[in-house]
Amino acid sequence: MISKIVTGVWNWGALSSQEILKLIETSIDNGIDTFDHADIYGGYTIEEQFGKALALKPDLQQKLKIVTKCGIKLITPNRPHHQIKSYDTSASHIIQSAENSLKVLGVEVIDYLLIHRPDPLLNPAEVAEAFTSLQKEGKVKAFGVSNFLPHQVDMLQKEFPLSINQIEISPLQTKALYDGSLDNCLKNNIQPMAWSPLGNGRIFTESSPEILHLKKVVQEVGEKYNLGIDQTIFAWHLTHPTAIVPVLGTTKANRIVDAAKAMNVKLEREDWFRILEAAEGHEVA
Repeated sequence: MISKIVTGVWNWGALSSQEILKLIETSIDNGIDTFDHADIYGGYTIEEQFGKALALKPDLQQKLKIVTKCGIKLITPNRPHHQIKSYDTSASHIIQSAENSLKVLGVEVIDYLLIHRPDPLLNPAEVAEAFTSLQKEGKVKAFGVSNFLPHQVDMLQKEFPLSINQIEISPLQTKALYDGSLDNCLKNNIQPMAWSPLGNGRIFTESSPEILHLKKVVQEVGEKYNLGIDQTIFAWHLTHPTAIVPVLGTTKANRIVDAAKAMNVKLEREDWFRILEAAEGHEVA
């Protein structure tokens, strides 16, 4: 099982090994033992940076879980043979990506490997072949997807059991509540993870009347539980029956400590709906 909140590393590219190590240790010390990666983060550099930091304290490997993703090919100097941005969910690419992630992270096993985005050329049988091979060889424990719609999850789930679907959901992006994504997670016993759970920080940076009203309501709800704005939003995610796992996007240790305080808070039903109503600008039908 992944932790109730996950530390995301996508913007750790400018950090030193010591700074990354501090964030790893802070996360683990506060009950956040899962780290969200993707091969492409930092232009294919952050997995290796994380691995170098982890090598400073190898015993931490036994205390953490790694989620990483593959399937997107970026145009970047680190991949000069990529001529166009594209997706690749062929068995050979999935296996090669996983093996490279293991190498640069310096870990013995990946806990969860996700297909990063739906691929129009995805062949479920071929993906299942890669997943089966990696699991049998002890290289990956479990598998999932990211940004997949319910019918796409079902298509792949028919061939191989999935554990995670990482989707965008926040009070500023609520479509997953209605498009069947979370219902599908409940049906298939799949854990949803929320990327951009704070709406890419817009609740803190924008000043439209709608955002200011949402911020005010979140603050009011948070005061009841002695939580800040971000903590209240994380509790909003975790209150859902699927216990949506927020992925943090911070480079600050204190933000990790604060976020962890929301892990065991469940909002009362009417408080949850107050935030939804403020987010959408109208009461439920």
